[in-house]
Amino acid sequence: MSNRDFGWLAVILVVIAGSIWIIQSPNYPVRRGLDLQGGLQVLLEADVPLDQEVTPEQMDTARQIIDQRVNALGVAEPLVQVEGERRILVELPGIDNPEDAIALIQETALLEFVDTGNQSLPEGMCIRTTLNEGPSRCELTSGTAVTNTNTVPAPTFETVMTGAALREAHAQVSQFGEYFVSFALRPEDADFFKEYTQTHQGQFLTIVLDKQVISSPRISAVIDGAGTITGNFTQEEAEKLALQLRFGSLPVPLRIESTRQVGATLGELSIESSIRAGAIGVAIVLLFMLIYYRLPGFLADLALVTYALVNVAIFEWLPVTLTLPAITGFLLSTGMAVDANILVFERMKEELRRGSTLREAIVTGFDRAWTSIRDSNIATLVICFILWTFGRNFGASAVQGFALTLAIGVFVSLFTAVIVTRTFVFLAIGRAADWLRNKKWLMGA
Repeated sequence: MSNRDFGWLAVILVVIAGSIWIIQSPNYPVRRGLDLQGGLQVLLEADVPLDQEVTPEQMDTARQIIDQRVNALGVAEPLVQVEGERRILVELPGIDNPEDAIALIQETALLEFVDTGNQSLPEGMCIRTTLNEGPSRCELTSGTAVTNTNTVPAPTFETVMTGAALREAHAQVSQFGEYFVSFALRPEDADFFKEYTQTHQGQFLTIVLDKQVISSPRISAVIDGAGTITGNFTQEEAEKLALQLRFGSLPVPLRIESTRQVGATLGELSIESSIRAGAIGVAIVLLFMLIYYRLPGFLADLALVTYALVNVAIFEWLPVTLTLPAITGFLLSTGMAVDANILVFERMKEELRRGSTLREAIVTGFDRAWTSIRDSNIATLVICFILWTFGRNFGASAVQGFALTLAIGVFVSLFTAVIVTRTFVFLAIGRAADWLRNKKWLMGA
């Protein structure tokens, strides 16, 4: 028993050390949501007649395109999600230039096919094209635009045609199980493209969206009205490329339904109040465990501190955007982490009253409490899944944040209750059982 317990103790110490390193590392900052640091909230709605159908695929594609655009702003953890059937909610924490952000969200993306000769360009590369002059937007947003004479500008390539020439594009799978993208051209552009591919076989025709490379296929045959793009695509990659080809611009026009600027003062007050409430709550819980359960309560307090460290480290590592509902989920899960310890300790006290030895009471207490701990946590995880699904489908981002932090807290509490507290109790109390035999008051019994 002791060798296994010492092994688990080593694992626990490594987890604690890793958590402290993540928390202190500048590479893993705390990401605060809109309500904690202020920013811009924009609600977009499909600008089409009410009797015109807007499909979920169109709205999801519009969400993906807008998400790519706002990510280019360099905003920490932006939120872009479909809300209802015809709306998209955009939250940009800490945004300094709301006018530019709104313009970027609404503008139409540009899909181009450019001639790169014998050169295959890597996905994500930022280039310039002959369609318009000067630095491309991806250069400006990534900070690589030409700012002095020593900076090398992005290479410029000739635009062969734009996405306006495409009639349709779909992801398909061959009889050999290989995924590819089929596309068809508009009749007015088919002859030009046929002539171009006839004279440029073996060369690369690179596809770029907003001057950023999304694919760089080689021309291997004359394309007369319709063609295919092949490669080592997964199903997800093929479907993504087809969507980008089909909807290089927004699939449905969007208008701004409302905008809301959230001030930083609200964020500062929220953070201060949340920290104070959380600190008071955790201190009361720690004090209660120490007074009521004494030595086991002290060990549970150590496990609870471990729980808090691991939770915060996971929030920063994933990362999780902390909003007020998300912090509430964390605080609620802290109380649930204590519940598991209470179940174990009460079982131990029952066994001691029945005349069991301390070692027997410890083993029986953990074994009999496990089923209750397991069932209660499974029930909570089911509720978290329901809340997450509700928040995702109905645009309630606050509900999603609450469900996520609560679920993370449940998983971590299982680790601290089943592994951390058990290890501490077996090492500290189990090994000193003979000395504690006549000191049951230390066990809270």
